[in-house]
Amino acid sequence: MCEMTDVLQHPAHYECETCSYEWARGDFFDEPEAERVVKDAYGHVLADGDIVAMIKDLKLKGSSEVLKVGTKSKPIRLVEGDHEISCKMNGMAIGLKACFVKKVVS
Repeated sequence: MCEMTDVLQHPAHYECETCSYEWARGDFFDEPEAERVVKDAYGHVLADGDIVAMIKDLKLKGSSEVLKVGTKSKPIRLVEGDHEISCKMNGMAIGLKACFVKKVVS
């Protein structure tokens, strides 16, 4: 009889090492989705609506524009993907990685 003490975790399902029974994730073990936490270069937690500033000069790909140190954004929006921050700086809509910004505390 399967006691499910040794469970292998696969991306889409679980598998019992003892009897090789397989079941979909969420059938027996409901895993709560971990809330995504985005932190700036100094470890401050960012949220939608925060204002950030550049911590170093950053050349924009596909453009001759450079975002200078200290350039502040309009209120940001956190998005999924490699570039976690969507915002406007200098009138341009851009996506930024959180490691290049700091939270502006007002």
